[in-house]
Amino acid sequence: MTAPLTPPHEPDPHDPWAAPPSGSRLAPGGPASPTAAERRAELAQGAATAVLVAATGFLLGLLWLWLAPRVPLVSDDTAVFLKNSEGEEAIGADGTFVLLALAFGLLSAVAVFLLRRRGGISLVVGLAVGGLLGSLLAWRVGTWLGPTSDVVAHAKQAGKGVTFDAPLELHAVGAAVLAWPIAAMLAHLVLTWVWGPRDPEPDPGEFWGAAGAEPVPGAGFGAGSGSGSGAVSGPGHGSGFAHGSGHGSGSGSGDAFGSGAGEKGGAEGWPPRRS
Repeated sequence: MTAPLTPPHEPDPHDPWAAPPSGSRLAPGGPASPTAAERRAELAQGAATAVLVAATGFLLGLLWLWLAPRVPLVSDDTAVFLKNSEGEEAIGADGTFVLLALAFGLLSAVAVFLLRRRGGISLVVGLAVGGLLGSLLAWRVGTWLGPTSDVVAHAKQAGKGVTFDAPLELHAVGAAVLAWPIAAMLAHLVLTWVWGPRDPEPDPGEFWGAAGAEPVPGAGFGAGSGSGSGAVSGPGHGSGFAHGSGHGSGSGSGDAFGSGAGEKGGAEGWPPRRS
């Protein structure tokens, strides 16, 4: 008989399917789980980021109104025509808005990264939502403060043969509005990847308990020793006796005695051969 490898009241420390200790990160309710207050703080930071980024859309609208090229129109009292039918001013207005939106996306991402270097999902979502709202606000500001959208009234006010500006419009609305949030998320991702803080390497003892824990007496894999003796005798031409002992983390003893009959036994081994 040998001693059990693990006492019944002690869990096996080498069992990969055992539940993690209560103080580890993998245990339910461990220190890695964010509290309700931390979640509310993250949501508040994301909402504040979205509001502040969206507010800068007013500045984008003013810059677009100032830098975008004008589309010249002319009237002959019967209809309104493009003064330059081959002009590219309309495309230039869309391109100006997209370039400004990309620049604002980069600047907003840098500002958010510098203020909140640790980042977080709420900040990234707030940055994207704020960029989208800022683009919509800039579009509305440019069209509201730009030339009037009532082309007929504007033509009558200008008079026959007098050049006047067309309303400021976006033709590729989808691409222009999404330029800011896409640029902001990509820039923030690159900044976090290059200069963001790094998490420390996990300690195996932090997951599965103390690394230097003392082994439980009598526990182990295939480890055990003992002492025992045995004797073999028979009515043959010889007899044999064997004895062995050892020491280890467990101890035990055993005796074996056997007898048998045969013409050849004893010195030739056990069991005796039968002829």
